[in-house]
Amino acid sequence: MNSVRRLLAASVITIQNSCFIYPACQKCFSRLILDSRRFNCLKCGCTGEAKDASYRYRLSLKIADTNDLFDITVFGSCLDPFFGITAENLQRCIQDFNHLSGEMNTDASPGLLVQAVEMCFIGKRFIFEV
Repeated sequence: MNSVRRLLAASVITIQNSCFIYPACQKCFSRLILDSRRFNCLKCGCTGEAKDASYRYRLSLKIADTNDLFDITVFGSCLDPFFGITAENLQRCIQDFNHLSGEMNTDASPGLLVQAVEMCFIGKRFIFEV
């Protein structure tokens, strides 16, 4: 893998999916497998109680500079200022909202949240480190 990083000024064309957070292993940041009681990390073997799972931001974007299109994913707390809340607290808000609204998919992001994220990012220009 090439370890040379560069800065890329590009505009966001679209948000690739509406799932902005994921349960993340505290050791290796991989996606956790959750069931109703436990979590398990397939990468490093970390396990624990589902209620203790940590959450992390994952924003998949299609971006364009003056010449090319790119698919990128932005991870972690660098997104806290855009959302105004940590990923763990946003997950609690989504769960509470879904519970109150009767949504069966506990990981589903409310439509208004998806629209707000689209308004915040689509058409805006950012500097990405790639």
